This record gives sequence, C-alpha cells and structure tokens, in this order.
Amino acid sequence: MALIKEESEEMKIEEVFCVKQEDTEEQTDLMTLKENSQELNEDKKQYKNHHDFMTGEEFTTTEKIPSQKMALKTKSNRYYTCPQCGKSFNKKQNLKVHISVHTGEKPFTCQQCGKSFTQKGHLKAHMGIHNREKSFTCQQCGKSFTQKGCLKVHMGIHTGESSFTCQQCGNKFTRKESLKKHMKIHTGEKPYTCQQCGKSFTTKLNLGYHLNIHTGEKPFSCDQCGKSFIRKVTLNQHRRIHSKEGCFICHQCGKSFLDRKRLNNHVTIHSGEKPFKCQQCEKSFRLNKTLESHIKIHTGEKPFTCKLCGKSFSEKGNLKTHLKLHTEEKPYTCSECGKSFRYKVTFDAHMSVHTGEKPYGCPQCQQSFAYKVSLEAHMRSHTGEKPFACKLCGKSFSEKGNLKNHMKLHTGETPHLCECGKSFRYKVTLNAHMSVHTGEKPYGCPRCQQSFSYKASLEAHMRSHTGENPFTCKFCGKSFSEKGNLKTHMRVHTGEKPFACPQCGKCFTVKGNLKSHMRVHTRERRFSCLQCEKSFTSKKDLNCHLQTHSGKKLQCSDCGKGFRKRCYFTNHLCIHSGRRPFNCDKCNKKFILPLHLKIHLKSHENVKPYLCYLCGKSFKWPSNLKWHQKIRICVKSKLRSNRS
Repeated sequence: MALIKEESEEMKIEEVFCVKQEDTEEQTDLMTLKENSQELNEDKKQYKNHHDFMTGEEFTTTEKIPSQKMALKTKSNRYYTCPQCGKSFNKKQNLKVHISVHTGEKPFTCQQCGKSFTQKGHLKAHMGIHNREKSFTCQQCGKSFTQKGCLKVHMGIHTGESSFTCQQCGNKFTRKESLKKHMKIHTGEKPYTCQQCGKSFTTKLNLGYHLNIHTGEKPFSCDQCGKSFIRKVTLNQHRRIHSKEGCFICHQCGKSFLDRKRLNNHVTIHSGEKPFKCQQCEKSFRLNKTLESHIKIHTGEKPFTCKLCGKSFSEKGNLKTHLKLHTEEKPYTCSECGKSFRYKVTFDAHMSVHTGEKPYGCPQCQQSFAYKVSLEAHMRSHTGEKPFACKLCGKSFSEKGNLKNHMKLHTGETPHLCECGKSFRYKVTLNAHMSVHTGEKPYGCPRCQQSFSYKASLEAHMRSHTGENPFTCKFCGKSFSEKGNLKTHMRVHTGEKPFACPQCGKCFTVKGNLKSHMRVHTRERRFSCLQCEKSFTSKKDLNCHLQTHSGKKLQCSDCGKGFRKRCYFTNHLCIHSGRRPFNCDKCNKKFILPLHLKIHLKSHENVKPYLCYLCGKSFKWPSNLKWHQKIRICVKSKLRSNRS
C-alpha cells in the first residue's frame, strides 16, 4: 500500500504541474490543479483503465503488490459518492476535496499575493512561483523547472516521446491533462459558460480571459511602453518586440515580427506581390486569408450568425463588431467634444477631426483623407471599379453602403419615421427633414452668410464661389459642380428616361420634367407673367417668356445674330465652334443638338410609328406622313383603282 501511495503522489505531480512550455507555467499550473482536484487520489486501477483507452498501450507495473491487498482495494473502489454530481471516490479525503469545487471554499491562502486554494498541496506548489525555486535542471539544454514532473515532461521534447495518444485523430501529447483538453474538441464539450453573453469555453482559464472583455480589465502591462494585455502570454510575446529577442526584422522598413510567417506576409507590401488570385473575378491578394474572405462574396456564404437578432456575417470579426450594437456600450469618449464611440478605430479616426490630420493620401490626385476606408473608396473613382452589385437589378456600386441604401428602393422600406407622419429611407434624410419643423439651418456659408439645412447643399453652394466643376462627362467633356447634375446629364448620352407619365406613358430624364408634364393633363398653370398675365406650366417656360418683355437679346459676336432665349444662343454657338458633342454609337455620326441625335437614331431602327388614317400606310418620320397627306397620294391612288 505504501508503494501505491508513493506512486499515486508522483502521478499527482506529473498531472498537475507539467506544462508544454516554461513560459506559460505560471498561468496553467494552478488552473490544472484546480481542474483535476477530484482525480488526484484515485486508485491505480482507475488510472490503468484511462491510460489503456487513451494510448492503446497495455498497462503494466513493476511493483510487487500482494494480490489479496489489490483485491481489497478493488472492492472498496468508488465507495464515497458526491451528493451533488454523483461522482464517486475511493477515499473520504478525496470526496472532501471534491466537495469544495461545488461550495467554492478555498481555505488555503497565500500570504504574499492573497490567492486561495482548495488544497494545501496546491498552495505549496504556488509558493514556488514566488520563491522561484527551480531546482530541477535539464542536462541537455540547461532549462530549470520548479517541479520534477515538469522536467520529465520537458525531456519528452528532446526524446520525442509522447505517451498520450488520441484514438480519434492520432494526435500525441506529453501530458494526460493536455489530451483531456484536446478530447473536448471531438466531444464538443464546453462546460464553462459566461453568464453575461452565454458564450461557452472548454477551460475555466479561457473563461477567465473572456470575462476581462466584459470588464475591460487588462491586468498585464508592458513596463516599457505601457500597453496592456488580457493574457500574460500575449504580454510575453509583445516584450520580444522591445528586446528584439527572437524577432524577425524587415530590412526595408525595420519593422519587427514575432515569427517568420508574419515577416514574409509583410514583405509582400514592399514587393507589391499578390500571388493569391480569385478564379471567378481575377482579383489578386497578398494573403491567402484575404482571398478566402473574398471568395465568400461570390459564394454568399455567411457562417457566423448573431444569436440575438439572427443577422449573419461572412467573417467572425464582423460578428464580434456587430455584437457591440446589442450591448450599446461606447467605452471610448473624446475628451475634447465628449462624443463616445463603440470602437477604438473609430475613436482614433475621430481624433483627426480635432487635429486636422489626414494621413491617408491619394497617390493620383493628392487628395487626403482621415480614414483609410475613405481613401479605398476614393481610389475606385480613379479605377472605375464597382465591386458591389445588386442581385435584383444588376446595378453596381463602388461602396457597400451605397448598395445597402439602394436595396431599400426594391424593398420599399422607410424605417425612419417623423412625428408628422412622414417616413424616410435613411436616417440622414430624417435628420435633415427635422430642420423643416425647427427651422434650423446649421450649415452657414462663410462668404455670403447664406445658410443651409444640409451639409451637401453647403458644399455645392461653395462651388458657386470657387467656380469649381469637379464632375466631368466622359462622353462630351462637359463639367458640373454637382454629381447629381452629371448623372442627369449622362442620360442625354445613354437615352435613359426613368420617369414615365402614368397617363400617357411619355418618359422623361428628370423627375421635375415629369412633374411639369403632369400639369398638361391637370391643366394647372401655376406660373403667371405679371406683365401680360400669360400662364405657364413650368417656371422654366415663364423665365423664357420674360425675356420677350425685357427686349434684351443675346448677340453672337461672330455673326451678330440675336437670341431671346439662352438655350437657342448656346446651340447657335456650336455652329461657329464646330463642336458636335452628341455622338451616335452605331455609326459615329456627330450632332450639335441632342434632339438631332434622337431623330437620327430612328434611322437605325425599323420602326414606323406615324400612320396614315386614310390608307393605313406607316412612316418613320412625321414630315414624310405630312407630305404624304398633303399631296394626297393615297386619295389619288384610290381614285385610280376605282376608275379602273
């Protein structure tokens, strides 16, 4: 029995104190003690059964134990049962120790750091951390350990011996405890659950680290730069950056990395190499991980789902970021304006508003941005890339946010409601609408003191002072101060008319023109001339009419011809300049006016919309029909047929 007890004690040390690396010894040894306290004094038969299952090796012993004593021991095995979980023990003392797991009682306290333990042996082992007694030294590499069992495990690194093998995947381990933890991967067992968010973990240590995320506690601080970490092992890795110990340094920029793989990934930034290519869209990437993330855009795979709202994400990091929306926690507060932020990256970017710093510069047009994502979106304006496509109508966008906004057009969703009953598709539109009720116009022009409800309106107004026209048509070279005006102008070239009259079916390029057209059906003439009391359906027609009263004429400097309307004057100037901005995409013929191009395009179409009501003959042009009816060809031919 003495021999069994001695071997059992040695097994305790091996299972409790041995770790894979000496660096993580302090973090794991106490945790291991706690997790296995219920198994420390179980008999040799129990160990044999478990060892046979894990390794598949036959268990033998060299001790000469009388068979009668062994039989007695077997009979009394698992005699003491825990009333809470039903687990059995062969000794009453072992049950007592196990009960403390349920009660949480830790009677043995360290006088130096205040940490408590369920067993005296655990406290003794813990004291070795403070005393730093490492009396067990490896003869091959000189590394020292506080426990003999840890030295034995360490020797397995040199010998390559792994006594514990997983029967499911063949993975080998030097510690029984490591194998036990590994088995949870196959069983899916996660017994340690966070009470705040419901997330589960395989070990209590990982649960402890996770709880620091909720509390915000980072107990491990770097004494050189002050940076804090949740885990000590992360701090140890970080310290290597300062000491340059075992670091891999980039010879081009001097940046240090903890492993060669990270250095190799970093070097591709300098070389510009992008070896990982997408087979579907030919796009290339520096890292394989980035390619894998990109492929999910094509497959539509979103494996990470929020348990609270059901929303799915393609990346785990995006899900983590999303979960902060449910907590409504904003831990990062600006000391200058008091604004709070959910994410540190957003907070850092916000600080550049106060400092005026714009570190992200465009290499093509020298424009600078406070956010990296803003620069990436801006670069697409140079490349013309629009990677975000609508699955319903095929329209593409350069930014994901624009696609999201566009999708609301198909769904008809207007989630943002005003107290007056009006609803809006976007929150920014609702905020701007609120100024209608309050009368507030927060955006003031510094030059002419004019105020605006919208920031975009102010920016467009400022261009009237600077004369800037940054939006240029790629077909005719015409420039505009607003992007919306360019979009409308592009319809002249594309022929797109998205606004249709519900009564007669006539289509228009601009919504305002449709509104004006609707007054033709309603016979509403809102715009009246004060001089002759003539009324008009649109303000534009009224303005053209007012020029007849002014007597002023726009005179051509080349030929002296005068025009009352500016549109006629502008068209006339094209005759002298020879500029023909409107190009037919079928025969490359050019025209001065868009109306001329429109008429010309009919020559390519096999359509004859103009029908003679007398004979039923169709014509492509109204002038042909007019001439046909004027000379009465159809009547004459009918008379001839009657005579014959």
